[in-house]
Amino acid sequence: MHYLVLSFTHKNTTLPIRDKLAFNDDETKVRFLERTLESPYLNEAIVLSTCNRIELIVSCNNLTEAAKHLFLLLNEHSGIGLNELEGRAELFEDQGAIHHLFSVASSLDSLIVGETQIAGQLKDAYRFAFDRRLCGDKLTRAVSYAFKCAAEVRNRTNISSKPVSVASVAVAAARRAFGSLQGKRALVIGSGEMSVIAARTLKNHGADVSLMNRTMAKIEALAEEVNGTLVPFNRLPDVLGDYDMIFTATSAETPIIDGTLRLKKERQCHWFDMAVPRDIGDIDHALVKVHRVDDLKNTVDENIMLREEEAKASFAIVGRYTAEFYAWLKSLNIEPLIKTIYRRAEAAAKTEAARVVRKGFIPETYAEQAEKMALQALKRYLHPQVLQLRKAADVGDIDAMIESMEFILSMSEE
Repeated sequence: MHYLVLSFTHKNTTLPIRDKLAFNDDETKVRFLERTLESPYLNEAIVLSTCNRIELIVSCNNLTEAAKHLFLLLNEHSGIGLNELEGRAELFEDQGAIHHLFSVASSLDSLIVGETQIAGQLKDAYRFAFDRRLCGDKLTRAVSYAFKCAAEVRNRTNISSKPVSVASVAVAAARRAFGSLQGKRALVIGSGEMSVIAARTLKNHGADVSLMNRTMAKIEALAEEVNGTLVPFNRLPDVLGDYDMIFTATSAETPIIDGTLRLKKERQCHWFDMAVPRDIGDIDHALVKVHRVDDLKNTVDENIMLREEEAKASFAIVGRYTAEFYAWLKSLNIEPLIKTIYRRAEAAAKTEAARVVRKGFIPETYAEQAEKMALQALKRYLHPQVLQLRKAADVGDIDAMIESMEFILSMSEE
């Protein structure tokens, strides 16, 4: 069994390409996962699709063939040529895949190092696949360990002491643009986590927040929380010029704001497109500055510089957890073998006790004691050997040893 991760992120892929690779609805994602598992080389799969990354996390029995199958499916899904997909993707195998997964969960691979949003997104991606029986024990083990690792990174370092997300960085960019958000009017479009973070952060900085979504019921609680005004989605063309700032993060497949829309009121404004695919198309207007996900990299770079030392400590934790995870996996392999050895010993003790009674070597009334004595002798003999097997599982690669022992056990059974 192998682990494999195919990764497209802000580090190796442009925003337009990530737009094409993104999974924007549940039906598309389910169908892709189902087709992934149609291959005899893959047995479990998770798709993590966010504004900054598309990750295919799988377990497989053949790394090369599994990667080929995934690239072909991505080619059909996105329309991007195989050569470009293979040239851009980062491919992580086995221990490298686990290390990458743990780094992602710990927000060390994020556009904004230390932001906490990615852990929730990974949890949602895992739950989506698990609930539909598209992933099982193998990926559950890896993801569960990833969350344990991420928790220790948060608890042992200060990398997330000031939580940062794409939305909070967008608000920070607005603060730099206006100097102060006190009394500024902001429209937040969408009901997802980024919209929630944007609305709360804007409120904390004194902005006057309005909320808009296709389904108004989804944002009513948030509107009450931030003392915001609800605006019907169909009024979007009419209110564009009413706000100093617009923050948008919807799941629309095509832009909800494009170059055909015009400002009803002339004012300098900043629009922040946090969605993938884009919510805001190409805008050519002297008074409108559009900020996209990739435009936030300057703030991200500053963030990385401030957190560099914390990141070093965090990567040390990730490295330790990766090693521990593989040691644990090996222990899972050795324990069934040890149980088989002890079952054989118990069966041998029963057989030998029955034999000595049948031969008349001891009275039948002592049969139970004879069986216990034989089993105890076998356990005493096996104990140091079993300790050595467990020790080998903890410190090294014992795959060959396990195969040899299984071969010996199968011979004795025959």
